[in-house]
Amino acid sequence: MQFPAAQIALLVNGRIEGDASVTVNSFGKIEEAREGQLSFFANPKYEEFLYRTAASVIIINESFELKQPVSATLIRVPDAYSAFATLLSKYQEIKQQSLAGIQQPAYIAPSATYGQQVFIGAFAYLGEKVKVGNNTKIYPNAFLGDNVEVGDNCVIHPGVKIYQDCRIGNHVIIHAGTIIGSDGFGFAPQADGSFKKVPQIGNVVIEDDVEVGSNTTIDRATIGSTIIRKGAKLDNLIQVAHNVEIGSSTVIAAQAGISGSTRIGKGVMIGGQAGIVGHIQLGDGAKVNAQSGVSKSIEPGKAVTGSPAFDYTAALRSQAVTRKLPDLEKKIKELETLVRLLMAEKAGS
Repeated sequence: MQFPAAQIALLVNGRIEGDASVTVNSFGKIEEAREGQLSFFANPKYEEFLYRTAASVIIINESFELKQPVSATLIRVPDAYSAFATLLSKYQEIKQQSLAGIQQPAYIAPSATYGQQVFIGAFAYLGEKVKVGNNTKIYPNAFLGDNVEVGDNCVIHPGVKIYQDCRIGNHVIIHAGTIIGSDGFGFAPQADGSFKKVPQIGNVVIEDDVEVGSNTTIDRATIGSTIIRKGAKLDNLIQVAHNVEIGSSTVIAAQAGISGSTRIGKGVMIGGQAGIVGHIQLGDGAKVNAQSGVSKSIEPGKAVTGSPAFDYTAALRSQAVTRKLPDLEKKIKELETLVRLLMAEKAGS
């Protein structure tokens, strides 16, 4: 597919500098882009490549001042990175729109229903009373259990498993290997030391505009729902336990683990490999640094780090002091020696 610079500028509300008729057919990183490709420049560290890249079109911040002439056509926008992300999304939409129909073999229960322009890949399974919205793409080997609902314009990637009764909103992307609605980790200790399984009869509710990375697991609630609110973004390899609620526009990086019944507010940022205990609350806008162990509730807007996690600024001060401990130990010994000498002089006088 060929796209002229003028059309691209319209999509991102940009201003053209150079030849508006030049066309591109793919994307490339600015340091290695070829003729006929579109790239972007947002990070000053890559400025040297701006002047020697072979890219035909470059999206660039409108505030950036060139130090040398460039051969590419420029499209000036307020935020080059966001504009480039918009273009990638549009390009992906165009590619996915070409996917439609039902590949065989696939199993679709007689009571399952689906909307217009859907794609259901080979070896996909749609159970009884499944509902799939318009323009949703379900890739091969996906499993949708009984009574699952998936909204419009969703992408369910290969090998995703969505257990019975779970509900997925509109414009949701779930990446390969993710499991939605597996049993929560609920076992009642018995007098003989064994554990009795507590049935998990709730579900998972994922609201609109959520993206879930690959090989992430979101457990169903014991009773009620595990909820991922609108616009939340979850990375790969995350564990979300039963009855957790994750607020809108919250982002969680890879390998984080969230224990049962924890409430996470909106706009929260959780770093990779962070661990959060159950039955606590993280207030709106809280920040949890990577590898932190959170054992108690966090007030809104507060940043924490460490294990156990505590105030971010205080933790940095503590780390600075820790690095100086050898010098401090030396000074203490010198002071102890000085004190002994002074005491000996005083005793002799």
